[in-house]
Amino acid sequence: MRFLECTLPTLAENLALDEALLLDAEAEGPEVLRLWHWPRPGVVLGAGGRLADEVHEDVCRADGVPIARRSSGGGSVLLGEGCLLYSLVLRFERDPTLGELHASFRFILGRTLAGLAPHASPLALQGISDLALADRKFSGNAQQRKRTHLLHHGTILYSFDVSPVGRYLKLPPRRPEYRRDRDHVDFLTNLPINARILTGVLRDVWQADEPMAAWPAKSVRQLVAERYTLEDWVRRR
Repeated sequence: MRFLECTLPTLAENLALDEALLLDAEAEGPEVLRLWHWPRPGVVLGAGGRLADEVHEDVCRADGVPIARRSSGGGSVLLGEGCLLYSLVLRFERDPTLGELHASFRFILGRTLAGLAPHASPLALQGISDLALADRKFSGNAQQRKRTHLLHHGTILYSFDVSPVGRYLKLPPRRPEYRRDRDHVDFLTNLPINARILTGVLRDVWQADEPMAAWPAKSVRQLVAERYTLEDWVRRR
């Protein structure tokens, strides 16, 4: 598997790069593990998320916090310093379980948990696609699925200030049972592992040993221009 550690200047470009990697794989490109960081507050909606239901848009605008929309499903997230973002492009032929959504989450997150287990406990898969430390969420995950490959998006909080989350995000309309209606501050937590160790764990788990020499820049530019910077895309729901 190829490994790419790359953060582009804007949220739109970063989200476009993930989709471009998926499209490249569909055109016989490689599987990829990509890691990136966003060093300041930014809100990212899921592909089907409703802006008015999930985000305090007026507060984001007043504070200069950008709002973007990704190509995968799931709920809205606040990014910032201390949040590692990882993107996996996997071919369905890698494992039979990847063909079914819930089973694919169990396969991917089960491997991630196994890699993290020596470094923190107790860890568990909660709901459909959350990873939790002692019943508090430190990782959310979502997918976009194509014909032969999937794009798996994940976040891992490791030194993230959770206190501003409620300022920018509303409580999600759909909440897993284990959340028990807790607010963001009481529900979220950080995994006590630094970014260097997290990077090593993810690379080992997915055997992402080969650096990606070049990424699909032309496709990124096209996706940015035709989708990710358009208000119609961000405000589609």
